[in-house]
Amino acid sequence: MANSPKPILPGATVQVNDPSSIYKGYKGFVQRISGKKAAVIFEGGNWDKLITIPIDDLDLT
Repeated sequence: MANSPKPILPGATVQVNDPSSIYKGYKGFVQRISGKKAAVIFEGGNWDKLITIPIDDLDLT
């Protein structure tokens, strides 16, 4: 149990690791979890974007 990965929970900072996603490498904040997907908000200057991404495609930062 000591080597198990930490769970991704609302409020966590995550980075997209899906090589086919246009958001690959973007860092955002998890807003909510539903099933096996997370709603992640990306903020950048004068824009905000809320995207639903599979949890398997996210890494904790």
